[in-house]
Amino acid sequence: MDIQSTLISAGQTFLMLFGELFALFIGISFLVALLQVYVSKERIKRPLTRPHKVTNALLGAALGAVTPFCSCSTIPVLVGLFRSGAPFSGAISFLLTSPVLNPAILALLLVFFGPVPTAVYAVLAFAFAVVAGLVLDALGFSRYVKNVSIQGGAQDGATWETLEGTFWQKQRQAVLISLKEAVGLFRGVVGWLLLGAGIGAFIYGFVPQELLAGFAGANDLWAIPLAAVVGIPMYIRAETMIPIAGILMGKGVSAGVVIALILGGAGASIPEVSLLNSIFKKPMVATFVLCVFIVATATGFAFTILL
Repeated sequence: MDIQSTLISAGQTFLMLFGELFALFIGISFLVALLQVYVSKERIKRPLTRPHKVTNALLGAALGAVTPFCSCSTIPVLVGLFRSGAPFSGAISFLLTSPVLNPAILALLLVFFGPVPTAVYAVLAFAFAVVAGLVLDALGFSRYVKNVSIQGGAQDGATWETLEGTFWQKQRQAVLISLKEAVGLFRGVVGWLLLGAGIGAFIYGFVPQELLAGFAGANDLWAIPLAAVVGIPMYIRAETMIPIAGILMGKGVSAGVVIALILGGAGASIPEVSLLNSIFKKPMVATFVLCVFIVATATGFAFTILL
């Protein structure tokens, strides 16, 4: 492929990534903001503000496990949790489970690896998210949350009870408030989103797929953590990974390497990490990536033993 064709392909990939992220971010931000108008902050945070922090983390992890979001779609929901006053431990547990323990991931694992490895993975990932949320909370990582991303905004104080007018007038106000909130949130992260989409497009266009597959295709033990690292910049959604996983396993790639690649890509893609920079300070962003790497690597070794 010549340089012109490569540039065109990279440009098309950039537009596709940016368009997808734009639609997901605006759409989910709008829905989360609308929910916060209809449901008061107190009602939203009540389930996550139990007396015991362990309960908070468990509920946050459970919420993440049942939401079919990709890594980038998780961010608006995370911001909504913070704005609603949800405890840090519960919000972080949600952040860790949502992209790597959602129904799409579990369905993929069930198809390729069977019920026992899938159940083992689900338990390990859930437990790790709960423990990580509690440990990071205990270590005071909440100080790395940027206030500008979790405070202020068009809808602060606006609830269904505070809106005035007829039912349909209140509906219109709720939609307008939520749309304004979604646009405002998007404006705060658009730079990071452009950066992430640009890096992803460069990798798709200029980094040979054979090179990535070559790194992830070895059966040596070091290939498992390497596959987790390689997966991160690939921005692989679980649905996209299904044919890739089939091809790799068909060529003799070990299950441990494949699962590490899947979880690295699904759990900490470059666009997601870019967006997290608008919410967290660098130590928290680095810690999040490390947590995903640990989950991907540990699961890879566990699958190597089990299969």
